[in-house]
Amino acid sequence: MFNSKYSNFLTVLLVIVVLAIIGIIIYLGYDIYNKYYTNKDAEEAISQFDSIVSENNNNSDENNMDQEITGIDSLNIGNNNSNNTSSKQTYKGYNMSGYIEIPKIKIKYPILEKASKQAIKVAVAVLCGPGLNQEGNTVIIGHNYRNGLFFSNLKKLSNGDSIFITDVSGEKVKYEVYSVYETTENDATYMARDTQGRKEISLSTCTDDGKLRTIIWAKAAE
Repeated sequence: MFNSKYSNFLTVLLVIVVLAIIGIIIYLGYDIYNKYYTNKDAEEAISQFDSIVSENNNNSDENNMDQEITGIDSLNIGNNNSNNTSSKQTYKGYNMSGYIEIPKIKIKYPILEKASKQAIKVAVAVLCGPGLNQEGNTVIIGHNYRNGLFFSNLKKLSNGDSIFITDVSGEKVKYEVYSVYETTENDATYMARDTQGRKEISLSTCTDDGKLRTIIWAKAAE
């Protein structure tokens, strides 16, 4: 009788353990699947972005040459504002401002034009500032996910590391990290810092436990 109950208990325990292992495998498998396809989508969007920017820049060059030949300055063909508007590309329903590359942690993601709760679920995004590759401090935020997506590995950066930002004009600027620190979620002083006219970026994400924020400061390389 006792042996029978003990055997049944072991059988139930074994089933529970097997189901738990299957659940963990499915859970981890989904994370890997999600990371792979998110990165694949990001790579395709960036490739398309580069093609659009290149085409618009070529058209601008042709228009500027036409302007010079014909002398019709009043038409203002191919001005920068027109370029920026036509270069707009969306990524999963959100306007792209450009993209970010950080070789050390092997990431390359679209930068969305405006941060929102939904937008930062699909990519990183501009929270505030003058805009990509502009004078002043532009703040870019991204989630810290368990599977390593987006800004999950910012904590691995250190002073001197390189960050590359490409904007809608096609300009690619190299930034060098010069400050890495953690702060509270209520500390917003890094957002309004004075860069003395330099082009700078601030990257922000949650720490692994979600209690603090990892902040990266980087300035355009001279």
